[in-house]
Amino acid sequence: MSVWEIVFIGAALAMDAVAVGMAGGMAEPRMSTAKAFVTALTFALFQFGMPLLGYACGAAFAEVVARIAPFLSFALLLLLGGKMLFDGIREEAERARGRLLRPMLRVREGGGRSRYAAKLLAQGVATSLDALAVGVTLLAVQMSGGLPAHIAACAAVIGAVTFALSFGAVQLGRRAGRGASGAAGGFGGMVLIVIGVKLLAEGLA
Repeated sequence: MSVWEIVFIGAALAMDAVAVGMAGGMAEPRMSTAKAFVTALTFALFQFGMPLLGYACGAAFAEVVARIAPFLSFALLLLLGGKMLFDGIREEAERARGRLLRPMLRVREGGGRSRYAAKLLAQGVATSLDALAVGVTLLAVQMSGGLPAHIAACAAVIGAVTFALSFGAVQLGRRAGRGASGAAGGFGGMVLIVIGVKLLAEGLA
């Protein structure tokens, strides 16, 4: 696995945060730059921590993981990618029928700071659960062929990509609306599926 593939995985995992960040920007068009920064940073920290947690949990079963590494990588990324692709298609279908979905855990303008913080943390968890499984995938990749860097560095790349994309999404949401959220999720799902197929092919070879 190359560094660029880690970047692509980070971009794919960030699509949920992008959609939520864009919705947040729409819900609060006068959001300050500082608030947008904190929002993006929260998403990034969760996307950084979840792969490390998944990697640590997977390490407890390292011997088993090593035996099935290519198949595990493929299965996890296929499931995650398929879910993201399905959710994106479903959201676009709902939009086409004129029934726009509410933004996930939408933060309404005018709420108190404690309420905002609680909802932001909930959003961070909700948008980073997929990264937990990716941590197990990275462990499998390390055992079958090696990662391009230490797991912490790979997780940092994922977090950095998430920060950049979600911060931009908040700003974009204030201007363009949430019309691209379903398409973003679908694209992210396809990226994960393609990388999963590549890892399976490399393992079988």
